[in-house]
Formats: sequence, C-alpha cells, structure tokens
Amino acid sequence: MTSANRPSISFEFFPTKTEAGHEKLLTTARRLAEYKPDFFSCTYGAGGSTRDRTLNTVLQLDGEVKVPTAPHLSCVGDSKTELRELLNIYKDAGIHRIVALRGDLPSGMGMASGELRYANELVEFIRNETGDHFHIEIAAYPEMHPQARNFEDDLSNFVRKAQAGADSAITQYFFNADCYFYFVERVRKLGVDTPIVPGIMPITNYSKLARFSDACGAEIPRWVRKQLEAYGDDMDSIQAFGTQVISEMCEKLLAGGAPGLHFYTLNQAEPSLAIWENLNLNR
Repeated sequence: MTSANRPSISFEFFPTKTEAGHEKLLTTARRLAEYKPDFFSCTYGAGGSTRDRTLNTVLQLDGEVKVPTAPHLSCVGDSKTELRELLNIYKDAGIHRIVALRGDLPSGMGMASGELRYANELVEFIRNETGDHFHIEIAAYPEMHPQARNFEDDLSNFVRKAQAGADSAITQYFFNADCYFYFVERVRKLGVDTPIVPGIMPITNYSKLARFSDACGAEIPRWVRKQLEAYGDDMDSIQAFGTQVISEMCEKLLAGGAPGLHFYTLNQAEPSLAIWENLNLNR
C-alpha cells in the first residue's frame, strides 16, 4: 500500500510507431496523471525492436508528464554491453524502477540470442551493475506462462527471478481472482514474500481481447465469453459489462489482500478510469 487510503496503482503504455499515436499516448498519460498513480510503465518490443521508442517515451513520461516511469527491459537479443548502456542512460535520467523480463523472441527467431537467456539472469545483472538504484519488477503468470512446460516449473522460474533480487512483481492479466490467490499462496509456501500486484486488462473489444488472450494464455471464463459474444457489435454493452466484471474482480482482489492494481491501458484512459471510479479509489 502506498498510504492508508489507497493501494498501489500503476498504468502501462506501449510505444507507438507514429507521431499521431505518440501524441495520443501523451494525452492519455496526462489524463491518468491527474489521478496521482504511483508509476507508469512502458513496454519493450520483441527482441528490443522498440528500444529507442521505449527510451524516448519513458524519458518524456517521467520528465514532462511528471509521473515516475518504469521501462520494460528484456534480455533476449541484447548484449550485456547494450543492456549496460541502457541502464546507465536510465540511471543518469533519474529513473528508479525497471520491469525486468526475458522478453519475446522476434518473429522468425527460433531460439534466444544475447548473453542472458532468462529473466532471473537479467535481474541478477541489473543488481550487479547498479546495486539498489532500481526497484526491480518481474512478471508473474497466475495461469502459467504459455511456454512453460508445466505449472510447477513455472512456479520455480518465478521463485528464481524473485530470489535473484526482485523487489515486486506484476502479473499477466487474468479474469479469475482465484487463480491469483492460488498463485500467491503457492509462492508464499516456497518462501517468497515479494509483493505481487495483479495486472488488470479492461474489456473494451471482445474480438481483439479473445485473440490476445488465446496467444498469451489468459483464460476468459466461459460465462464472460458467452455474454460478450451475445452482444455482437454492441460496443457500449460490451464496455459496460466489461467494466462491471473487471470492477467486481478488482474489489475481490483488493479485499483479499492484493497490494495494488496495474492497469494495461492499451494507451486509453477511460476504460481504466471507469474501473477506478467504480472502486472509489482516492486520487
């Protein structure tokens, strides 16, 4: 918790390819900044494909929008020299939080390249290079990473990342609070007390959500899927129902002890803010 009144709240963005998209991102960020979030984060494309755009976006959000911003940093495809250079740039710019990930393989790359292969190695590298300068976030997968062999292996991977020097974790999004509570219970039994913040995906477009969820292993409960299908192209009903479902899940998560919420905004303000208002979170 950041205070006695409010859990930790953060919002995630992705760097855009166009100037118009970037201006929209900044407009969204300024709107969300009014709600005094604890931090923003900015994603990093497969194999470092958005390295410069991520860097520029992070520095602009942190410096101009005045919200502490955490860059995603992945080790797939980057050398230690390249990673060290990025860390020094962020450190010199006054960035104090990083989301450390293995990262996705670029399309067509059959195996990982780079000197570091796994997220736990990246966490250890950041710690060795920068000491305690950065608050290091890692990823958690309550429904199992789609490339993990099994749930037990995935739990072991998370424990390795946490014990390598992570300060907290953010989960992949999900639509069933029980999977989050079960994941937290399991890692606590394995001796990890790292705070684990649920990742929250607002529901705004069913077809896109279904494709994305199938790819990343996030299970949409059958009753939610069927209701969303029934609305067809009625976007207002989809968004109203989605806001209700996600708001109720967030209430359950916070009541059950989740330390905060991390919203995957998709560079939009209103879907996340609709949930915020339903939860009566203080600014």
